Amino acid sequence: MISVQTLLAFFGVSLLLGLTPGPDNVFVLMQSAAHGRKAGLLVVLGLCAGLVVHTAAVALGLAAVFAASASAFVVLKFVGAAYLARLAWLAWWAPVTAGELGGASVQRSGQLLRRGMIMNLTNPKVVLFFLAFLPQFVEPQRGAIALQICELGAVFMLATLITFGAISFFAASMGQRLRGSTRAQRLMNRVTSVVFAGLALRLAVAQR
Repeated sequence: MISVQTLLAFFGVSLLLGLTPGPDNVFVLMQSAAHGRKAGLLVVLGLCAGLVVHTAAVALGLAAVFAASASAFVVLKFVGAAYLARLAWLAWWAPVTAGELGGASVQRSGQLLRRGMIMNLTNPKVVLFFLAFLPQFVEPQRGAIALQICELGAVFMLATLITFGAISFFAASMGQRLRGSTRAQRLMNRVTSVVFAGLALRLAVAQR
């Protein structure tokens, strides 16, 4: 078991990282503003599901194998970029209806969860980040390394739920004022599309 002091320090750093502008929290912000608080929270849960996979990969040593493969990095980043480009296309052409939640009013919970999980899993930078970040807080003298990695992953997910949940709450509150207007909805959809396209481009040109 990791010491309480180390876990608290890790939790504090994780909270700050969650509030630092990045692809995942921007993604949550745009989804929440355009589609509502529930949609945003479901996307957050999907992102956390992706973090479970990343934590397991680091604990099992799979992330190190991925980090050593340039081809795997390139393939994954282009898959992620293509997915974001598809979301940009869907957001641009999403239908609008006054009083509704824009293009997400009929989206199913599973679809939103899957969207967040795919967004997280197809970002190779997250794999490399976890591989570099989590081991820094491991205390070898306190037990199994893999178990400690899992502990840190769980704490990071808690911090993510708190910070991204707060982002979702406030973004949805602002978006609610706009969703009653078809013109405002259309503008939000266009902005969301441009943001997704920007994230896709950023991921496509990312280097290890």
